[in-house]
Parts: sequence; C-alpha cells; structure tokens
Amino acid sequence: MYLFAFPLLLVPFALYNIVAFILNLPFTDTVSTIPLMSNGALPVTTGDLLLVVAMLLLYVEFIKAARFGTRAAMDHVLSFLLFIAMVCELMLVPRAATSTLLLLAVLSFVDVITGISISVRRKQPEIVLEGSDRARM
Repeated sequence: MYLFAFPLLLVPFALYNIVAFILNLPFTDTVSTIPLMSNGALPVTTGDLLLVVAMLLLYVEFIKAARFGTRAAMDHVLSFLLFIAMVCELMLVPRAATSTLLLLAVLSFVDVITGISISVRRKQPEIVLEGSDRARM
C-alpha cells in the first residue's frame, strides 16, 4: 500500500545505469532474434528490451494515476524528479548520452504530463443539486 507513490520508471532507469556503468555493456548487443514470416529476422537489443520494460511499466503508471487519488501529488512530484534526473544524466554524463536514455526520458516526460493532466481533469468542481429548493404549496 505504501509503494503507490513509487515511480515505476525508476526500475528501467536503474537497470540502464547498471548496464551502462557497472556491467559496461553496450545497448546495441543483440540479445535474441525474432523470426519473421518474410524469412527475415528481427534483432532484439539490450536497449530494446529495456524500453519494452519501461513501456509496460508506463502502462501501470497510467493506471495508478487514474485510480489512486490520495497519493497522487507525491507520485507526480517523484515522477517529475525522476524525469529531471534522467535529463540531467543525459545532458551531463557523456557516457550516458545514448538513444536508449533519451527514449526513457521521453517516456518519463509522458508519465509526468499524463499524471498532471489526469489529476487536473479529475478535480473539476462538482455541482450538487438538492431537492430542498422545491416550491411549497
């Protein structure tokens, strides 16, 4: 119950940093290939797998933003801080300047904007009409 305000896109960002800095692996290494009906093969790289995980977690973030209202403010703040951290690492660390991190930052931006727009739309004023205004005879 306490992890609702946890930004799930932190997981692929942490995996990115582990692969890039600790394991020192390039994101262009082919992990596997998917055979196609056109007798070709689609190579799947490390960066592709990381982006697929991030997209699936982004879907869960959308569900969290639409469902849980009490912890939404903290979730938006943490998602925004994660977006800022991704952009800062992309701009300031030369070794992290890859298209994989750029696309992770774009997904994080989509998470921030979607969370804000869902919460703003949800807080529209409600008009309650009561039956006490009826004319008495």
